[in-house]
Parts: sequence; C-alpha cells; structure tokens
Amino acid sequence: MIEQQVTERLDRIEESLRLILRERVVQKFYSTADVAKLVGKAEFTVREWCRLRRVRAEKRLCGRGHSLEWMIPHEELERFKAEGLLRPED
Repeated sequence: MIEQQVTERLDRIEESLRLILRERVVQKFYSTADVAKLVGKAEFTVREWCRLRRVRAEKRLCGRGHSLEWMIPHEELERFKAEGLLRPED
C-alpha cells in the first residue's frame, strides 16, 4: 500500500519535472549578470571576457538611457560551456 503511494507520487513528480523542462524558454541573448550566475563567476569577470574577446558578445542597448551593455548569444553560452574561453588575441 505505502509502496504504491510512493511510486504514484514519484511518477507525478517526474511528470511535473518533464513539463517544466519542456516549457523552459531559451533566451536569444544573456546579460553578463545572467551568464555570471549560470557559470558561477563574477559579473565583472564575464564583462572582462567580453571586452578581451574571450567570449563572443556584442554591445546592445540595455534599456537604461543610451548606455550599451554586453550581450552574449545563447549559442555562445553553449559553446563556452562545452569548450571554454576563446584563445586570447595577440
């Protein structure tokens, strides 16, 4: 009886997790703050990687006046997770 209840509950939990993963939306671009959280680094470090071209990023309007902010494409985040930083330019 108890085993059946536990099994049913685990099945419901697994189904809920599958739904959550299916509904997860991938962003096209991530801010340096987002990437820092995802890779466990400081935001300053990620901004430096962008500035030094160690990751592919572009400056875009960020919604705070006319200032620009580094934005990292989703594809670059996936590349970084798989391969690491790009080689430094000479």
